[in-house]
Amino acid sequence: MPALFQVLVAATSLVLAGSAVGEIARESDAAAEPYPGGRVISARYSSSVLIFRVGAISLTARIDPEHYAADTVVEAAGLAALFTDFDIRAEVEGRRTEASVLPLRYAHVERTGSKVRAVDIAFDNRMASAHATPPFGSLGVPPATAEQREGVIDPISAIFLLAQARIGGEAGVCSGSLPVFDGKARYNLRLEAGESQTIRTPAWRGEALLCHAWYEPIAGYDPEDYPTQAELRYPLDIWLAPFPEHGFYLPVRLHTRAGFGGVTIQVAELDIQLASAEP
Repeated sequence: MPALFQVLVAATSLVLAGSAVGEIARESDAAAEPYPGGRVISARYSSSVLIFRVGAISLTARIDPEHYAADTVVEAAGLAALFTDFDIRAEVEGRRTEASVLPLRYAHVERTGSKVRAVDIAFDNRMASAHATPPFGSLGVPPATAEQREGVIDPISAIFLLAQARIGGEAGVCSGSLPVFDGKARYNLRLEAGESQTIRTPAWRGEALLCHAWYEPIAGYDPEDYPTQAELRYPLDIWLAPFPEHGFYLPVRLHTRAGFGGVTIQVAELDIQLASAEP
């Protein structure tokens, strides 16, 4: 898995950020039916190394009091597109309460050149089970155990679990640890809050809260894919902008010092609207 992809996936997992980790919902349920109302979020993020554009992330999400659903695309762009032909398309749907999320289905298709792999994750009684086509050559050394896959969330559901911020409750914003399983790798995202800073991006400007996300690998990595100590030395820094009229935070800039020159991701386009009354 390309190093740039690992960075972008970590960033995509935090494309909506917010408060302390709530308890993950305990019971399973049928697939969520469309729910009228709520919010529709459309966002595009541009990724760069130094001054060179290397990647793009787009997200379309729908959140209402009981359900969530999203589609996201991560792809090489700019300079990186000259050297690699890569994209990943993912989707998720699930149920939510004020303090929890319950993913019902997650799927992604990863393409690198002519190689394509589809991964589906099912959640049954809080246990995540993955199916890959074609199958992975290895599930990691060691692979993620059943115990390690219990009570986890997929990378995009981390978006919605983090989005449970209460505007004005800054003490709970960006804290706790997210247990994530992407179909093979099992890792935690450990969150630590920093100070507020003034941020300017093409799509937003104002005061944003700095959040540090530390990547902690657990299991499901082949030796050649396991992050190096140099890659784990620095957190992914996320600047969270408050949107009190909608009741949540959104990241407007992300940065990691891992790798040559580091990677910066910032919001280039952003649109938040009331969902149509019709499903």
